[in-house]
Amino acid sequence: MDSKIILIQKIGDDLVDIFHYLALFGIGATIVWSAGHEYLQIMQTGHATLEDILLLFIYIELGAMIGIYFKTHRLPVQYLIYIAITALSRHLVIDVRKVTDNFHLYLLLSITGAITFLSLSIFILSYTAKKLGSPEDSQPTIKDTLKGS
Repeated sequence: MDSKIILIQKIGDDLVDIFHYLALFGIGATIVWSAGHEYLQIMQTGHATLEDILLLFIYIELGAMIGIYFKTHRLPVQYLIYIAITALSRHLVIDVRKVTDNFHLYLLLSITGAITFLSLSIFILSYTAKKLGSPEDSQPTIKDTLKGS
């Protein structure tokens, strides 16, 4: 009975791993395709704006996040926050030109506050990870539990 459960668990783990790899390759290919398309548009224009450069940084950060997840099977929250900061910065650069009334001024202040909050979050996450470690480091996985049996 125990060997059947272990076999079923191994098959399930293998299927999940296959799904992860296929999904990661698909997402990675989509990022490369989108970044390539954006780069070709920049080349056709003949110059890159700050908005374009920030968008390319978003693609780089997405690619790095996929690479880290591919290698470690962990989704680094910091990279999601970096992407959010870059996206908000890009939005801020675009909206600065449109400040004509109080609504846009409050929007810019809100975006700036969100960037500050996200930056503080990165600091807290980095500090606590250095001081306390991450929760995943001390928790055994199902595979570790099965190996110990």
